[in-house]
Amino acid sequence: MQTVASFFFRRKFSLGAVESRLVEVEAGIQVLCRCYWQADRRAAGTVIVVHGLEGSSESLYMLGIAEKGLSAGMNVVLMNQRTCGGTDRLAPTLYHSGRSADVMAVAEHFLHNDGIKQVALCGYSMGGNLVLKAAGEWGKVGPRQFVAVGAVCPAIDLAASADALHLPSNRIYEQYFVLKLKTRMRAKERCFPGRYDLSKLRGVKSLRDFDDRVTAFYCGFEGASDYYARAAAANVIDRIAVPALILYAKNDPFIRILPETRAKIAANPNIQLVETEDGGHCSYIGERDGYDGHFAERAMVDFLRSAM
Repeated sequence: MQTVASFFFRRKFSLGAVESRLVEVEAGIQVLCRCYWQADRRAAGTVIVVHGLEGSSESLYMLGIAEKGLSAGMNVVLMNQRTCGGTDRLAPTLYHSGRSADVMAVAEHFLHNDGIKQVALCGYSMGGNLVLKAAGEWGKVGPRQFVAVGAVCPAIDLAASADALHLPSNRIYEQYFVLKLKTRMRAKERCFPGRYDLSKLRGVKSLRDFDDRVTAFYCGFEGASDYYARAAAANVIDRIAVPALILYAKNDPFIRILPETRAKIAANPNIQLVETEDGGHCSYIGERDGYDGHFAERAMVDFLRSAM
């Protein structure tokens, strides 16, 4: 109920002026960032937020955390993953759960071009995997201005989560994602005629099918299993060297955190894993007790602000 409600829950936001900026993350490939700045951007900490699968900077949770971050005195940069947010023509390649280098490139862009003194990363679901993976890959040699990372319902064990998505009770979610991914592939083919073989979409009925036939094929993996194994933040989560918060709902319908990953998290003193009984998948709709009730957004902003 939490997960489904988040799709239909009407929200209004007060965000003020926004700067749209294209950032080159790889030669010839740009991503769109929507930037909300404090009056003195150099004096404020900056959080870069990354959306989940088939989301964008316009996703409600992205706008919600932007509003709360601005109110808390932070700059907020909402990063669209490559091809997302109406940018299919800006990248001939596909986005996927392993492209942490894109997140790192965006962070480094703002550090070098805007005089930002502190930067934190925050991600939801697939974006949670990306920011944790980036933090782990940076480890102790990341930018000195990198101070914290937060993730809401991160898909850090990709294979287990993809398989859970295929459970009968979760088919409504899986079919939604599969439909959106197929639609995106058709859009990519229109933007780059001849680059993508749409016949690969025939018979695709699950996320694992799509990743096996499309994501892996076009992104340099041997198959879905190889993709999930290599792209998972679980591989490097033990190397995270800044304060990290992972917020996970026990009733998330399809995100799974495996015992071996939990052991890595527990062994890293920099990581705080907070598990709530309720929240669904990236929903966290609670009582409106003096605010809008979206308590994951508030908890994440409070954590990130405390690290700056």
